[in-house]
Amino acid sequence: MVKEMPNKFSEVTPEILKLSEKCSRGIDPALFKRYAVKRGLREDTGEGVLVGLTEISKVVSYVIEDRAMIPCDGRLYYRGINIEDLVNGFINENRFGFEEITYLLLFGELPNKQELAQLNDLLSEYRQLPTNFVRDIIMKAPSRDMMNTLARSVLTLFSYDDYASDTSVPNVLRQSLQLIALFPVLAIYGYQAYAHYHDGKSLFIHKPQAHLSTAENILYLLRPDNKYTELEAKILDLCLVLHAEHGGGNNSTFTTHVVTSSGTDTYSTVAAALASLRGPKHGGANIKVIQMLDDIKEHIHDWKDEEEIRDYLNKILNKEAFDGAGLVYGMGHAIYSISDPRAKALEGFVQKLAEEKGLQEEYELYSLIERIAPEEIKKKRQSAREVSANVDFYSGFVYRMLGLPEQLYTPIFAIARISGWSAHRLEELVSGGKIIRPAYANVAQAKEYVPINQR
Repeated sequence: MVKEMPNKFSEVTPEILKLSEKCSRGIDPALFKRYAVKRGLREDTGEGVLVGLTEISKVVSYVIEDRAMIPCDGRLYYRGINIEDLVNGFINENRFGFEEITYLLLFGELPNKQELAQLNDLLSEYRQLPTNFVRDIIMKAPSRDMMNTLARSVLTLFSYDDYASDTSVPNVLRQSLQLIALFPVLAIYGYQAYAHYHDGKSLFIHKPQAHLSTAENILYLLRPDNKYTELEAKILDLCLVLHAEHGGGNNSTFTTHVVTSSGTDTYSTVAAALASLRGPKHGGANIKVIQMLDDIKEHIHDWKDEEEIRDYLNKILNKEAFDGAGLVYGMGHAIYSISDPRAKALEGFVQKLAEEKGLQEEYELYSLIERIAPEEIKKKRQSAREVSANVDFYSGFVYRMLGLPEQLYTPIFAIARISGWSAHRLEELVSGGKIIRPAYANVAQAKEYVPINQR
């Protein structure tokens, strides 16, 4: 194992600490109300401010009855098709779904067998990295953060592309398909390099297999023996499908629209989207769920005792336990209230995988928390708004059962979401036109210039 030495470059000095105090003066919260600012581009109801139109996906969390917003079971549509129907379709026909969903998101319609085979052939061809890229880029400066590795690799690929700055639709489509194909390879090779050089683990660099799906290739590349069960591959594929897209207003997809509107290249745009997804408020939530559940398991003696679970959840809500944030991670969503359709689609398969792995007791603990936590959260907040488990509540548990290292949890999200980002980038290029530039009101007081010797 490599021992990390103190790094002067990384040190926050006393001078920096003192200077940072000057940066800590925020805007008076009352001013946001006075100027009717839609903070976070949100209405007071929590609904997003309408800033664009899209045909790619739709999120439904309420219905309008007598001019009132009535919460309903959440629904998610990809290109107008209910995600529940899409999932049932490929599962009932015993197929992998991610590649089919990628085609649907990019081109607006479901592929026939020939079109799907053509897409799979393209993705297989594009999974090959440029010569010496692994040695020269991934191996030479392995990062402890795989999202950083992904972003750095994407930006470096610009140098290997003779038409990197060409924003014509055919060229951007070619770049998008290449990145969709390469994301699993870049993320897993980056992890293998870090695990080897920093954790002293054996180095495994397996080549992607042409006949395998994206989900199968992830497991094949990651595991030393390349082996996985059919259920493991199918549930990972389902996770990719459920994370592939979620409307144009989520932070990373909106970032994609904003950066694309400036006219910049695909690599810069995707790196910006990755930077957004890396944030714990967006793509890192499933890691928090896992860490929270580990903490709960450590402090609760009887995993079936509802009262003991309630008491500890209240300690978490009162900032007396876990990370002191007062949040039960995996519970609640900015849009969904009664239910998250992605969590519902995943839950049944989580139980099957838990049975295969001999983790039924842990699954039952998750189920109890899923039922109890919303009740306690509503009491704490004294709110009428319903709270339910979101997709992150179960996805982290799935990834742990699959033996995925925590460093890859958010990259798996990115491996899925690159399909949605690509669709939105193409849509912005074709339908956009104006650079996206919202307004900010300046509330600073006017000041006179003072010469330096009088300050």
